[in-house]
Amino acid sequence: MDDVNEPVIAADDELQGAVEGEAMDASAAETSGVSEAEYEQVKRERDQLMDRIARLQAEFENARRREAKERMEFRDYALGQAAEGLLPALDNFDLALKSNGTPEQFRAGVDLIAKQLDEAVRGLGLTHVETVGAQFDPHVHEALGQVETAEFPDGAVVQEIRRGYKVKDRLLRPALVQIARNPQQREA
Repeated sequence: MDDVNEPVIAADDELQGAVEGEAMDASAAETSGVSEAEYEQVKRERDQLMDRIARLQAEFENARRREAKERMEFRDYALGQAAEGLLPALDNFDLALKSNGTPEQFRAGVDLIAKQLDEAVRGLGLTHVETVGAQFDPHVHEALGQVETAEFPDGAVVQEIRRGYKVKDRLLRPALVQIARNPQQREA
């Protein structure tokens, strides 16, 4: 074991009592017909087992600490990897704020930064929740209201207010949407 900490030995009342009661056990062994050699053999086995239990307990505690440390290191590494993908977009925002261009140039720069952020987010495995044109799904959409329209079927998403995101099948945040209310379909 490379980085094993000092063994952690818990005092067990029953085992402690057994050690303290050795003198009584010896006299009890003589009266029960057990030879001195057999008694010493059982005593050695008991001591070996107690030592083995203490060592296993220490190994378990060390493994638990090592696993917690590795989990924290992995989380920090993953966080660093995620932040590394976002840093270029932050740098470009700083450059845009320092520029003296026209509003059109500024708008074009912000559009490029938005695309860069979108790519970074996709690189992390995030996907957008499908919205406009899709049927409202309360599992991935959060309705903010209804809009009367004949362009969309009843219950379809008409407008996305805020994007929703998923990581694989897990929903990180629902999309805020407005839903179509088609009076022509309701009359039929």
